[in-house]
Amino acid sequence: MTNCQRNKVIKGHGIMYLENRQELLNVNKTNKNDVIRTLGQPHSKSLKEKNTWIYIERTKAKGGIYKLGKEVLISNNVLVVRFDKYGILKEKLFYNKDNMNDYEFAKEETVNDIRKGTFLQSFLQSLRQKIRSNSPK
Repeated sequence: MTNCQRNKVIKGHGIMYLENRQELLNVNKTNKNDVIRTLGQPHSKSLKEKNTWIYIERTKAKGGIYKLGKEVLISNNVLVVRFDKYGILKEKLFYNKDNMNDYEFAKEETVNDIRKGTFLQSFLQSLRQKIRSNSPK
């Protein structure tokens, strides 16, 4: 390993080592207090189900020469935990960056006949309209 690889600057968001920490949680044994002690307060709680909590971990680093210094996603982990009405862990779902879906967006553009022209042209047109509306008649 070269010196550059060891000194890589990593930006983290959320709970570090979420994948390792989630393994400490046991379904039908762990309760809400144990989860808070292990992971802390959740990043988000479900609006529809108050007993569903969501934890997030995302880490990025600067890419190498081939990536031209762009940030590279190292990990993107999400943990969803669900509790029963007594606060006992009933389900845990762990997602990592391999579970992420790639979406393709349409490349077609909608033509807007009203705003044809450059920004400068539309700005000057707007300015002319304001001057005409404020001038005495």
